[in-house]
Amino acid sequence: MIAQGEVVIENLDVRQARDGKHHSALIRAATDINVNDGVLDIQLKAIAGKPILNAIVVRKKHVVANNWQLVWGDEFEQDGAPDTSKWNYDLWPAKKVNGEDQTYTSRAKNVRVENGKLILEAHKEQHAGAEYTSARLNSRGKGDFLYGRAEIRAKIPAGQGTWSAIWMLPSDPYKYSTSCAENEDWQGSETCDAWPNSGEIDIMEHVGFDMQNIHGTVHNKAYYWQNWQQRKSSIEGKNIDQQFHRYAVEWSPETITIFFDDSPYFFYSNEATGWKAWPFDHPYHVILNLAIGGMWGRAGGPIDDSIFPVKMEIDYVRVYEKQHKNNIEKI
Repeated sequence: MIAQGEVVIENLDVRQARDGKHHSALIRAATDINVNDGVLDIQLKAIAGKPILNAIVVRKKHVVANNWQLVWGDEFEQDGAPDTSKWNYDLWPAKKVNGEDQTYTSRAKNVRVENGKLILEAHKEQHAGAEYTSARLNSRGKGDFLYGRAEIRAKIPAGQGTWSAIWMLPSDPYKYSTSCAENEDWQGSETCDAWPNSGEIDIMEHVGFDMQNIHGTVHNKAYYWQNWQQRKSSIEGKNIDQQFHRYAVEWSPETITIFFDDSPYFFYSNEATGWKAWPFDHPYHVILNLAIGGMWGRAGGPIDDSIFPVKMEIDYVRVYEKQHKNNIEKI
């Protein structure tokens, strides 16, 4: 795709980007296109196959509102272990979810605060029956929120086999479940439908074999990957392993918008058809993790063991709510 004479999307394999399914949803965003003469010139060149293009949407550059009020966050100012008043450790074996190859630990080797940054570090090592170790944190019960803006500044690792994520899950995962036993461990379960029924919001996902692309997604009963109707979008993220970038979501009762460096690239609207398409009406929490391998991490080929150790660095996590007439109100 060429816009204003510049290549903004290069060599997009539509079928691969749609998980190999021609009817799977796909949005691809291009940002920072400057128009100086009042005319936007766009050219599309098909280079293989028969891509299907449904629409082109043009939006003005987003300006972040100045009426957000910080209500929760972590600046990671104290070296050592993460603040357990804000974060929980997920301590899991390999293969628990998504076929991931790492075991998650709470060891300082895998997770720590260092020089003002939260470090999630993956290693190639034998531990607890796994060949790789890493870490995953969540703010459930300590940093839950319903509607608002979550913003995370992070640097993402390179390397084939990495699968980095900044995302959100419902703090009551059983809100819309229909087949779960009481207090069943639903993550990785083949019988409990807490996921996708109660929803998921992916602020950022990145896999090392697709180095320059950042992905934003929502999952729910109506639209998720197993029925190939998942709602997702991607955007080119240059130098994401060398520089810190801002990953954010703005969430209201009507819409979910996901941003990369304040450029919106994913948009999802409440269809007002019920919980199957909009389970996003109850509190969620933030999750930070660096997975290794798994279904998506290995999709580009085997894990490259020469990359280890690799780390994901988080500068801050901030959650905001809208402020109106000197009062904080949910959107």
